[in-house]
Amino acid sequence: MFPINLKGYSFMKVIIGSDHAGFALKEACKAYMDGKGIYPVKDIGVFSRESFDYPKIAHQAAQAVSRGEYGRGVLICGSGIGMSMVANRYRGVRAALCHNIYSARLSRLHNDANILTMGERVLGEGFALEILEVFLTTEFEGGRHKARIEQFDEHEGLSRG
Repeated sequence: MFPINLKGYSFMKVIIGSDHAGFALKEACKAYMDGKGIYPVKDIGVFSRESFDYPKIAHQAAQAVSRGEYGRGVLICGSGIGMSMVANRYRGVRAALCHNIYSARLSRLHNDANILTMGERVLGEGFALEILEVFLTTEFEGGRHKARIEQFDEHEGLSRG
């Protein structure tokens, strides 16, 4: 699926999930994307602040992105670290932990990141939404970066989900 650009936005399906520590920020991100009206968003949970193990959500989202069912994913936990570590176990997934706009922009420009991970305990809501906006609207630069990305999964023996 190739995104269609419209004023800096791409029509793409997005999968979003969090654990209990990222629940409030996940809800804010989902509302933000729903408000744009151009990102069909699939929320895979959690749906409360009740304790929940983040790997279960990260596996589900990363599998869906790896299979090509979603163009982008957003995963949120307390720090963003755990979600990123789980998601990057899947072939074709390039999850980027971003706590600033510069990292979000470069994750897309140079690395064609397809999952954004963030930490609710690290970021304020307003800044997180700015990071999300940059992640969703920045196109991959291609060129020399494409050849480098192709090297990510080329070696046999990689243990990918």
